[in-house]
Amino acid sequence: MNKEVLETQLRAVVPMDESYAVFLGNQEKIFVIYVDGPVGMAIAMSMRGIAKERPLTHDLLGHVLRAFGAKVERVVINHLENGVFHARIIITAENELQQRKVVELDARPSDSIALAVAQNASIFVSQEVWAQVEDVSEMLHDIEKRSDGGRGGRKKPEGGE
Repeated sequence: MNKEVLETQLRAVVPMDESYAVFLGNQEKIFVIYVDGPVGMAIAMSMRGIAKERPLTHDLLGHVLRAFGAKVERVVINHLENGVFHARIIITAENELQQRKVVELDARPSDSIALAVAQNASIFVSQEVWAQVEDVSEMLHDIEKRSDGGRGGRKKPEGGE
């Protein structure tokens, strides 16, 4: 992946009617990706450091990676087409001889973000995607001001995965 990228932070995860709104951004701009309920809940739990009774799918994958000496190095949200986001997970591993291997995998942004948050990996967005996404900083600010956590029947803007 040779695209220029910007680092973003997970700013908020907000439950919606049947999905979750995942807000990513930096000081300049915040954008939103809508994800399905189970993955949104997994992201929210990892973000808040909530212990899970049993490992969820993303936890299991993280455990498998660690068992093989690998880790999620970073995630890149690299493409946006017809309102659908695409992402890449960059995994690194070292073997007994200290040889480093880098693997790049195509993945849904929701799964990528869930893995990144659980493993404290960085989340990046390509300049191409960054230029296309709408700044929803004001929307997030309004949600944060509401006492009901933003569950009050808002319409879902574009930007799924």
